[in-house]
Amino acid sequence: MKKNSANGRSSFDLTVNKVPYHVDILPFSFNEEKRFEISINGDDGHIFAWDPDIVGLRALDESASTLPDDLEKAISDKLVKTVIE
Repeated sequence: MKKNSANGRSSFDLTVNKVPYHVDILPFSFNEEKRFEISINGDDGHIFAWDPDIVGLRALDESASTLPDDLEKAISDKLVKTVIE
């Protein structure tokens, strides 16, 4: 995972179901809740919140719900290992 310590942005590549993805993540706080702007393969990005109850991401914008569930799970797994405090 590549990290830019100046703004907290990180990026990584992963393969899910034999499909390669490039993921850019920018963490931020909103109302004391950890959120993430996540861009997949250079798209405009989607907003997710970290949900500690499911230990994973929860989509906050409608277009994010179109992402494959396996991809969301893979990103959540990567975040829990590297970013979530």
